[in-house]
Amino acid sequence: MVVGDFPIELDTLVIGAGPGGYVAAIRAAQLGQKVSIVDKGVLGGVCLNVGCIPSKALIAAAHRYETAKHSEEMGIKADNVTVDFSKVQEWKAGIVKKLTGGVEGLLKGNKVEILSGEAYFVDANTVRIMSENSAQTYKFNNCIIATGSRPIEIPTFKYSKRVIDSTGALSLPEIPKKMVVIGGGYIGTELGTAYANFGTEVVIVEGADELLNGFEKQMTSVVKRRLKKKNVEIFTKAMAKGVEETENGVKVTFEVNGEAKTVEADYCLVTVGRKPNSDELGLEQLGVEKTDRGIIKIDDQCRTSVSNIYAIGDIVDGPPLAHKASYEGKIAAEAISGHPSKIDYQAIPAVVFTDPEMATVGYQEHEAKAEGIEVASAKFPFGANGRALALDSADGFLKLVTRKEDGLVIGAQIVGTNASDMIAELGLAIEAGMTAEDIAMTIHAHPTLGEISMEAAEVAIGSPIHIIK
Repeated sequence: MVVGDFPIELDTLVIGAGPGGYVAAIRAAQLGQKVSIVDKGVLGGVCLNVGCIPSKALIAAAHRYETAKHSEEMGIKADNVTVDFSKVQEWKAGIVKKLTGGVEGLLKGNKVEILSGEAYFVDANTVRIMSENSAQTYKFNNCIIATGSRPIEIPTFKYSKRVIDSTGALSLPEIPKKMVVIGGGYIGTELGTAYANFGTEVVIVEGADELLNGFEKQMTSVVKRRLKKKNVEIFTKAMAKGVEETENGVKVTFEVNGEAKTVEADYCLVTVGRKPNSDELGLEQLGVEKTDRGIIKIDDQCRTSVSNIYAIGDIVDGPPLAHKASYEGKIAAEAISGHPSKIDYQAIPAVVFTDPEMATVGYQEHEAKAEGIEVASAKFPFGANGRALALDSADGFLKLVTRKEDGLVIGAQIVGTNASDMIAELGLAIEAGMTAEDIAMTIHAHPTLGEISMEAAEVAIGSPIHIIK
């Protein structure tokens, strides 16, 4: 490859190698495109390196520790259960390394050229890619932007050694004795739960009326009860005011019901949302339309206002979910190849790895009613399922939302153990246009958690077996 002032010709360029970008690059290459992908960081993006994967590893380790300490009811008692946190971090890093290596192998195996550096648009067909020691111009026919997002920093809570974002929380050198979490959304609650399971005293400060705003109150109440059993202190309708960093910790001030409170802790974790990485690409001079929040506007094929430039993932509208980004990446790659693929978010699931887990797909009951759809809901409790009881995980329920006129499944919500895995069947049911009767008539293995879907469907059609109608 010649490096210098002469532009290098590319067919399709993908900017960002996270779960949206690398999936888009692979699908585009499979469809016959000559693809190059560029990222200024490590392959896999935030999700693989400092997000989804390492956080779930930490959550799993914390759950193992908590289970080891509290299994007396099963007749299992362990004395002096300890955590070697450096070993936990080493194990977590090993998983990340294995997966990043896997992404590199997949890209190379699909003949995708990997470039390293930061891309800046010169015009609608040209970028300048700058690395530490060089800069090179590239010309492309089509481009997919998949640059993701970054944590929002509150002016009164500047990030430092003791005031940390989610990335910092995943790489702490020790288990804190006490931690304040500003923001009770999915990131704050997941990480707060993990450290509470490790024995950290956790305080969550949330500005909204409820923890995990956006999920049904019936679901979040199950999670809140479990958090309180772990001695997690929760303040809602609370306004974070400021933080003072001390020699060995922080003093966090916030206001609840007009009363000022101060909490001292080892760390303050700030998780108040994320902002799109769309501000340093030079998109303004191309005429790529964005909202005031920096969200890039796209059509139903992920095409921006500039016809040969596409955008996917956290930089476009919708929830910041890795699987949403991957899905959009496939759509964009197929659109560039001339396929009629279009985005359809009807069956996109959302999962929170709290204790117990929460998952939702399709319509929530109130959302369907707001759109004028007549619906019925049917619930089945985990406590009536043999497998859940045998796992000592009886908290929670599964709820089906069906269209009243024909029993079509249009939504489902689960709070309970393994909700993250169980939601897939219900997403498939919505995608395939199945009714509650279809699920009820599907034979589910016994004893499994999957039976809960069948049992809820039986409630929906008026023929429940294992609860009284």
